[in-house]
Amino acid sequence: MKTKNAFMLILTAFIWGTAFVAQSVGMDYLGPFTFNGVRSIIGGIALLPCIAFLNRINGVQKKAEGSRRDLIVGGIACGLLLFAASSLQQVGIQYTTAGKAGFITAFYIVIVPVLGIFLGKKTGWKVWLAVALALAGLYFLCITEKFSVGKGDILIFICALVFSVHILVIDYFSPKVDGVKMSCIQFFVCGIVSLPLMFGLETPRISAMLAGIVPLLYAGVLSCGVAYTLQIVGQKNVNPAVASLILSLESCFSVLAGWLVLGERLSVREGTGCVLMFAAIILAQLPDKKRNGIKEEETA
Repeated sequence: MKTKNAFMLILTAFIWGTAFVAQSVGMDYLGPFTFNGVRSIIGGIALLPCIAFLNRINGVQKKAEGSRRDLIVGGIACGLLLFAASSLQQVGIQYTTAGKAGFITAFYIVIVPVLGIFLGKKTGWKVWLAVALALAGLYFLCITEKFSVGKGDILIFICALVFSVHILVIDYFSPKVDGVKMSCIQFFVCGIVSLPLMFGLETPRISAMLAGIVPLLYAGVLSCGVAYTLQIVGQKNVNPAVASLILSLESCFSVLAGWLVLGERLSVREGTGCVLMFAAIILAQLPDKKRNGIKEEETA
């Protein structure tokens, strides 16, 4: 795995982790479908000048990666999955604690390699050990009360399943298409699909959007426009199981951001969880041993 890809995915996790504050504040002004819909459209708009700039410096006539069909199908598929996952997460978090929601959402680090088995993606013992370490870290990091299963927990678990498919779909399309363009399509699809539920179940007001403009811009431009694009570009030619491990660092970054920026107390339990998760990521990145001059394919 290239250092550049790992850095992009770590930066993605960092932005997602710090964006939890923006999402929480934004929900004080807007309903879940309105917030997701508006921030997705903002994310798509934010990428348009980026696409125009890249086309200009690379040349408009530059040969595209893959076909236009792959780009459109990939963008629509990712957009629909992103809409489903983010909506389930926003609704489910209303019925459970933030800690449990973060822990259950991060179950994609187990679901992705399991689903990958059925898709012919090999995952070696090193990655499985890293997954186990990360799960233990997430438990210490997120679960502070007696564990029980409720309505919100079920919705969040379904969200984790959808996010797992989202990661695998990106793994399939990202080597074939322009990642920035696919990301842009993804956000516009997510925003457009949110509109019927936004107007049917909620009462969106311009005044409320203006009141919550700061969290909307942060979640739209950074969490959507920048982070999800970095995910698509960073995942290119990377084992999805390893990518999901790195992305799960968002839980660590959310806790650390609360500690450093908001002055929230970081307990020994949470600190232990962060250490275990970082250890899991380092383990997954260690180079494979060579046997007779040939590298073992432990993370194919």
